Amino acid sequence: MGEQHKRTNKELAAIKAKAIKLLQPQQEIEYQFLEDERFLLGLDWGFPRYGHPEGKIIYHIREVLENVSAIQGISELDRNRLRTITFVHDTFKYLEDRGSPRDWSKHHSMLAKKFVATYSNDPFILDVTELHDEAYYTWRLIELYKRPEQGTIRLKKLLKRIDYCLQLYYLFFKCDTKTGDKVQAPLVWFESTFKNIQITEF
Repeated sequence: MGEQHKRTNKELAAIKAKAIKLLQPQQEIEYQFLEDERFLLGLDWGFPRYGHPEGKIIYHIREVLENVSAIQGISELDRNRLRTITFVHDTFKYLEDRGSPRDWSKHHSMLAKKFVATYSNDPFILDVTELHDEAYYTWRLIELYKRPEQGTIRLKKLLKRIDYCLQLYYLFFKCDTKTGDKVQAPLVWFESTFKNIQITEF
């Protein structure tokens, strides 16, 4: 954690208070996250950009949580899983390696998985956190970059990993995509490409 990310105790306390107000934690694990300086720094990072006009990560998390709350007909366990994933999925973007060639072990999703693994061993949470952007990357390969062979290989690898938690993955992907000014084409593609999912509206 570089010097540019340091905050005083007073600043960290202010971020935590803001998070409690905006995110309204419900689970013990969510309160535990808010005791971790690394997590608080991640909440406070961000700037308005394409797909994320809201700027800071904390505001994106609030949007995704609103979508999670709007889902009907899911178990309390799955809603809690979705909340946990929402809290951590983008929170480590501030530590992501964006060099070239890119070190994918330092992608924000991997950093988030390593973080949440210190609090939970639930494979649903760990795998969806790690792979939450993978469907988007697959769509991009196939539809934008016009590389169907590479995209199909990536799609098969993704399906192999998430077959057991496909519905939860889909729900999170939808909650995450229906935020900010994100293009909705990846979601349309997902719902028409991935079989054995129950299409959910909210």
